[in-house]
Amino acid sequence: MTHTVVRWLPRQRGPAAWNAILPPAEAFRRLEEAITADFVVVGAGFAGLSAARRLRQLQPDADIVVLDATRLAEGAAGRNSGFMIDLPHELTSEDYAGAGDDGAMIALNRHAQGFGRAAVNEYGIARDYFDSVGKVNGAVSDAAHAHNASYAHHLDTLGEPHEMLDSAQMQALTGSAYYQSGLYTPGTVMLQPAGYIRGLGAGLARDGVDIYENSPVLSMTRKGWTWRLKTPKGSVETSRVILTVNGHLESFGFEENRLMQLFLFAVMTPELDADQLTRLGGAPRWGITPSDPMGTTMRRIDTGQGGNRIVTRTCAVLRPNTKVGAGDVKRAARVMQRKFDARFPQLAGLNMEHAWAGHLCLSLNGVSVMGEVDTGLFSGCVQNGLGTARGTLTGIGAAELAVGETSDVTNFFTRQDRPQKLPPQPFREMGANTLLRWREWKARHE
Repeated sequence: MTHTVVRWLPRQRGPAAWNAILPPAEAFRRLEEAITADFVVVGAGFAGLSAARRLRQLQPDADIVVLDATRLAEGAAGRNSGFMIDLPHELTSEDYAGAGDDGAMIALNRHAQGFGRAAVNEYGIARDYFDSVGKVNGAVSDAAHAHNASYAHHLDTLGEPHEMLDSAQMQALTGSAYYQSGLYTPGTVMLQPAGYIRGLGAGLARDGVDIYENSPVLSMTRKGWTWRLKTPKGSVETSRVILTVNGHLESFGFEENRLMQLFLFAVMTPELDADQLTRLGGAPRWGITPSDPMGTTMRRIDTGQGGNRIVTRTCAVLRPNTKVGAGDVKRAARVMQRKFDARFPQLAGLNMEHAWAGHLCLSLNGVSVMGEVDTGLFSGCVQNGLGTARGTLTGIGAAELAVGETSDVTNFFTRQDRPQKLPPQPFREMGANTLLRWREWKARHE
């Protein structure tokens, strides 16, 4: 017998702005009765909904239940930058170049993109929410430009297309004279992440998947082959459970002291008016990741994705137990206001409409936790800051393992080592945040 009491539930700071800028969504019901299912997926983000869709593909007649602690797209899925990246994007490196088999990882990332693109077509999700427009690595300093050149050389060795942009081209794209250069790669999908997740949920519901919102799992008990999951007002019994809760895997009692609970922060402008758009200039949609991974990510969106707005994302803090403070958000918002003003002096002082924190989870050795972690209990967790693509993949893989299938996805993740153990507290939090602040300062202009 196994009995697990979930130690903490998701705690959000600020709105899920990608969700807030869309029209209100029709709510799914709460679980308020005792039910049974063939499969239960815990978590309705990129991993969870991808797992549910893969289960439906593999077992069309199965009873599939998805439980989420909040509303769809109100958690991490509505709080990221919306980049689904195909190329190596190793956040702990100097220039994103991976350290392993990059060819295999690129193929898997494109598999995730293909899975998402097929869902868009199948479920009639707005194509504005899944835009294959590519992205740019922006460089400000000579050192950052060198990072781009190094990464471009790495892409040459992989045979991957790319284009170097000079400062004039960067200004024509963004309306900002801030950047020295940029490295454009065509394979990134730019998401409206909340819109995509909403569409995925609506499509799955039409396919007969039972989705329950505001139904957090409080405990899980296994007797023999049967799992019983309790929510505040209901329960579900099943023989197979898929946990797609990313860093909350630790709150379920798995991989304790092996997962780094990190928060990144973002701000979003109000809808820009005609005069502001004229002063801004540039293209209506673009996305820039910094050439230094600790720099600042910028996105511009248009009416098809929730209004003419600019999103700024930077600052990181480690907070065990996923508890980030209001002071963390305020401090990051001040930093991001300065960064926005530096890039767009023609709009300097524009008050941001939304400021929020987004939770991500990393392991020291960059591995995910995708596999069977107890009898009939499968994990598709630990996305290492790459939740849109990596989450899609781990969801797919967990679903395949749950029905006894193997694939390139399952083979890749099940060969990975276990997450490395972290240093003890308080050194873990103090040391990590000191390092993060130092790296943030080094990349302050990027």
